[in-house]
Amino acid sequence: MNGFRDEVREFLTEHAPDVKPRAGVRSPETEAELAVLRAWTAKLFDAGYAGADWPVEYGGTPGHDVLRDVVVAEEVARAGALQAPGGSMLAAQALLGFGTEEQRRRYLPRIRSGEDLWCQLFSEPGAGSDLASLRTKAVLEGDHYVVNGQKVWTTNGQWADLGYLLARTDPAAPKHKGITAFALDMRLPGVTVRPLREITGTSDFNEVFFDDVRVPVEAVIGKPGQGWQIANTSLAHERSGVGASVVTLERNWSRLRELAAATGRLDDTETRDRLAAFLAEIQALSVHTRLSLARWREGAERALDAPVAKLAFSELNLRLAEYALSLQGAEGVLTEGDPGVVDDGSWQDAYLYARAYTIAGGSSEIMRNLIAERGLGLPREQVGR
Repeated sequence: MNGFRDEVREFLTEHAPDVKPRAGVRSPETEAELAVLRAWTAKLFDAGYAGADWPVEYGGTPGHDVLRDVVVAEEVARAGALQAPGGSMLAAQALLGFGTEEQRRRYLPRIRSGEDLWCQLFSEPGAGSDLASLRTKAVLEGDHYVVNGQKVWTTNGQWADLGYLLARTDPAAPKHKGITAFALDMRLPGVTVRPLREITGTSDFNEVFFDDVRVPVEAVIGKPGQGWQIANTSLAHERSGVGASVVTLERNWSRLRELAAATGRLDDTETRDRLAAFLAEIQALSVHTRLSLARWREGAERALDAPVAKLAFSELNLRLAEYALSLQGAEGVLTEGDPGVVDDGSWQDAYLYARAYTIAGGSSEIMRNLIAERGLGLPREQVGR
């Protein structure tokens, strides 16, 4: 894989757009940034660095090896380059696995070209970690479903052309059985997107409201009531990001060491011990992710692999940022634009965004419960006690 890695690095050096590095996976802030993201998405697909695992007839790479996806994700993270839009990639997996041929021919080429940007319409104010409790409903009326409800934490919602929507179509069925997946046109009457201003000063997430939105039955992905299976299948398909998480930690550790040197703390025993402990944790997570990926390729992935990796990354990422602020002393409270701010406030930004990682994709509390119950055999948590 070394030759392929060199190839990816060369491509990124020559073609990656010059963007300001920011913590996390961020939404464009302007129309110009959106145009850059669309064009970059097309370049990644054209080069075979996105969608390589798709069937060949839809633009995939013959004889594709998932390890190549891991290499690409790692090198994109190492370069601080933009990733292919997560919502679009997730929707593509749903379409490939369960969509009709007409849906695939209609949507996949426009995902590849960057013409269509998708958002993920899953989480709700009362259905985050317990997604199956979602209450957005879709009622069949003739040849349309009428959708009412609300979604939240929708990345790229303010820019999206389409949404990968989960809605309840059968309220009488068990909660996991009455959910249907849709390809929703975000420009339909009754769809309202409201950006959420975050503590970082940006609006990466959105609220999305549906008021009597009429969605044609042709927009159903798979079969009615199959939404839970479709969502879990598409979410489980993506494993390349685990390597990118380790690279992110490695980059942050290197920056942390540079900060310790710049503040005159690198020769301090306590500081060196902390840096060494952080590095040991990163290396342990790297080994875990490699073993997890190998098991996944062999069809022997363990239920604990993903929760352990997610918990370890999000908690360690937060502690790295916290320690960086402590090394800055009083300057640690300054932000971008303030006189005397260190590294243009990048560590402050990283700290604030790191909190989101401990919640998004399953909170740390949920991950600990999964590890305790599935791995250690402890009894299920008694809700309300």
